[in-house]
Amino acid sequence: MGLLDAIKQLFSTSDEKSPVNIAQRFDLLGRTGQGSMSKVWRARDRDSGRTVCLKVLDREKTKKFEARFPGLKKPTEGEICMILKHTNIVQTYEHGITTDEEPYIVMELIDGVGLNYLIETKNKDLDGNRVNFLAQYATGIEYMHKAGFLHRDICPRNVMVDKSGTVKIIDFGLAIPYKPEFCRPGNRTGTKEYLAPELIRRAATDHRVDCFALGVTAYETFTGDLPWEKGPSQEVLRAIVNNAPRNPKELRADLDDEVVAFLLKAVDRDPNQRFQTATAFREAIARLPGGW
Repeated sequence: MGLLDAIKQLFSTSDEKSPVNIAQRFDLLGRTGQGSMSKVWRARDRDSGRTVCLKVLDREKTKKFEARFPGLKKPTEGEICMILKHTNIVQTYEHGITTDEEPYIVMELIDGVGLNYLIETKNKDLDGNRVNFLAQYATGIEYMHKAGFLHRDICPRNVMVDKSGTVKIIDFGLAIPYKPEFCRPGNRTGTKEYLAPELIRRAATDHRVDCFALGVTAYETFTGDLPWEKGPSQEVLRAIVNNAPRNPKELRADLDDEVVAFLLKAVDRDPNQRFQTATAFREAIARLPGGW
């Protein structure tokens, strides 16, 4: 089944499913996270008997987000997740609507931690694995772009590393079809520290906004800090647009020159100068000296 056939099938069947009573269907075993638009639980699915990750989206906030695309039939997060099938993307089992009219998504429960946790705690599991983890992240993004979608919220918080060392991209709440009508100027969305300059300026965007966010993630993974200093939202956004990124050696003096050059290219403010695709990023990082 091709991508277009998959999308048509999802649209034709999503409205036919009966609403699910979360309290009757699932044993909620504990919260695993909460985003600005959703709540996430570790849950036991009484129908299948397996332990899953259950995400329930806020009805009103989801409607408000969807309203940003007037006149366009945008796939829902659940529909997009069902299409994306890849080792480096969280597996989605089903999606639908609850009896409270809130969208829900049932996914695999990943036994692991977020990349943000590894960075923030200076975890030893990063040592010798930075290139591997980031290459896997790029591979997942590469697949997603080829499948016809932009993630638009690439950051360490939205990728997990499981116990086997496999990277899994999560949270497709801001994802859109990679089509001109969805990439028009004006739609600024994402986590502020990882927004590409062209996105901040509300210009037309393309897949390179994900590449920039991946570059910022790489910079943080190698140095433990961001290319631009943290601060209030508007200050951070102005810095990204107007200021050159900090030299990575200011944050970690032992970085090889090749690593420094790679990181600075990855976060170049000019979209024509940074890595043009996730594939180019992956191929470049594979050429870096070993041991990172």
